[in-house]
Amino acid sequence: MYLKKISLLNFKNYLEAELEFSRHINCLTGNNGEGKTTILDAIHYLSFCKSFFNPVDSQNILHDAPFFLIQGIFDDSGKDDEIYCGLKRNQKKQFKRNKKEYARLADHIGLYPLVMVSPADSELVTEGSESRRKFIDSVIAQFDRDYLENLISYNKVLSHRNALLKQIADSGKFDIDALEIWDVQLINYGKKIHERRNNFINNFIPIFQKYYELISGGRENVGIVYDSHLNEKSFEEALSLAINRDRAMQYTTVGIHKDDLEFTINGHSLKKYASQGQQKSFLIALKLAQFDFIKNIKQMTPILLLDDIYDKLDDLRVKQLMELVSSTNFGQLFITDTHPTRLSNLFSATEADYKVFKISNGQIKLENSKLESSKLST
Repeated sequence: MYLKKISLLNFKNYLEAELEFSRHINCLTGNNGEGKTTILDAIHYLSFCKSFFNPVDSQNILHDAPFFLIQGIFDDSGKDDEIYCGLKRNQKKQFKRNKKEYARLADHIGLYPLVMVSPADSELVTEGSESRRKFIDSVIAQFDRDYLENLISYNKVLSHRNALLKQIADSGKFDIDALEIWDVQLINYGKKIHERRNNFINNFIPIFQKYYELISGGRENVGIVYDSHLNEKSFEEALSLAINRDRAMQYTTVGIHKDDLEFTINGHSLKKYASQGQQKSFLIALKLAQFDFIKNIKQMTPILLLDDIYDKLDDLRVKQLMELVSSTNFGQLFITDTHPTRLSNLFSATEADYKVFKISNGQIKLENSKLESSKLST
């Protein structure tokens, strides 16, 4: 599976753009702010039905334009699949596959697996637990449809339970029977989600540690700890013990919506004790492990997007990373860089097929390429 072509209309800073890609390596070069990352974000839309960077779809429409449109053609085992994503201001987003509109966007997730590595990933280290939960969910949801359904249902029930707690506080009348109705459903979905997350993390850690060792040269030891209220006690017990606090706070204070990941380096907090280069290596290893995990589960090679990976990595780590991802085992790769010759020089010395696009003033030009000849696994 790979992306053959993409077309944009009124998307972010592009009035119009169209690119035909190599099935292996695609380099996007140009100065900062020219639109390299926008191309990657458009590809992300085709896989996840949403932006990697901005959850408000209408804010991705070009200036005062009335709509944006993203169209892509995937080669899926020799068959073309056309994906359409369009949004008119003040209207519902349309998402179609082969001209058939989805009733639910969730039905599209996982069909065209994708992993993106971006400077924005630093939020996984610097921000709160929500970012790390989203990371777990984004991985599992690409290969486990039941997990995604349970997560959607859990969040709906959680919203109802929180609304009831607010209503109880406003009225002063505690309705235990009404609360138990939501508790039963929350426990049912929450247990399944916790079990799946726990199994995922246990299987994910060795893969992640392997990639960190490859990138860093084995200079540090890294780890991940899954932190959840449900690790130490049942969900029923946790909710029962928290009821007075829930009533006081007027929202549900325990559950899988509070889960977190603790990142460590040499036994200490990554956030407190790692250098910027070590943190970046940690995050890239996370994403490469995500890639490997999805590939093995789905028996399908995800698309890999690398945005500005030279930032905060020393030359040795960059060299090791590029040697790793330029192999055919990684399928189709998209990478951005501000230096137009750096990527060309790097990949021209390999056997890999590639295209280098130069982006300037909203215009995209094919700068360099090697004829495609290899046949990649799908």
